[in-house]
Amino acid sequence: MDLGSILQANLLSPMVLAFLLGALATIIKSDLSLPEGLYTSLSMYLLFAIGLKGGVELSLTPIEHIIWPVLATIALSLLTTGIAYFASRKLGKVDHLNSAALAAHYGSVSAVTFIAAVTFATTVKTPAEGFMPALVALLEVPALLLALSLGSSETPNQARRELIRELFTGRTILLLLGGMAIGVVSGKTGVEQVQPLFGDLFKGALTFFLLEMGLVAARRLSDLRKHALFLGLYGVGVPLVNGAIGVGIGTLAGLSAGGSGVLGAMAASASYIAAPAAVRVAIPSANPSLYLTASLAVTFPFNLVLGIPLYNQLASALAHR
Repeated sequence: MDLGSILQANLLSPMVLAFLLGALATIIKSDLSLPEGLYTSLSMYLLFAIGLKGGVELSLTPIEHIIWPVLATIALSLLTTGIAYFASRKLGKVDHLNSAALAAHYGSVSAVTFIAAVTFATTVKTPAEGFMPALVALLEVPALLLALSLGSSETPNQARRELIRELFTGRTILLLLGGMAIGVVSGKTGVEQVQPLFGDLFKGALTFFLLEMGLVAARRLSDLRKHALFLGLYGVGVPLVNGAIGVGIGTLAGLSAGGSGVLGAMAASASYIAAPAAVRVAIPSANPSLYLTASLAVTFPFNLVLGIPLYNQLASALAHR
């Protein structure tokens, strides 16, 4: 498929259209809202489901096939965090605490962007490796530790201990790794018992979740107006750079075109679940209107609508050189 066809297929997918519907509902001040707690429930379901599927695939993958992707992902985590910090500090002239907060978000991973990228790769017949969920944790934890160490001047020792505990016990990492462990132990035969819930319903749940994400993202548009130029350039420019680097590193590490595209989407994404919680603990004076608006109102929609297809197409082009 050429880039135009891929972009069209993505823009007309139920997932992207549901996100746009949610955004439109907020913009026109509709009373549309999802029941309280549904966002958390759907996010937990999606994280566990992708971890479970990844665990099954991991149980079938020889260890030598994942060594280089693992090392490459750790290096990518530190590199993208540094780029995000440099871009805000040197180019955007943002103070070091807010730069560290932005780096924490852009160095770590949006789990929903990851799930959308995996789903998209499968849809366009370039499926990613099954062990990709394991790389989410490897991209997330070093990035947060590095970024928050840059803003550690106001982080007391007790807060640092709480931060480390939160990184390893927060629901994003716990559900992904826990689901993966269950998938590895149960194997393909065992997981077939829950296939109707964690297989057949997955895309429908993701579509409904993105409807809610559209509602949430559009609510931050008022904050976007306060720093429109910086957040617009940063929220698109940093993902494009980090995404291209992620695709290149994934290709060098031996990932398939689908896997490299997903790794690029992971590197380009900005966390809005784990990172905000960590920043609140470690850098309480950082401005949420900067890091939340950039990640939710700019980067997430950009990646969902345009970024994911672009990283996939770049990975396919590199794979066929």
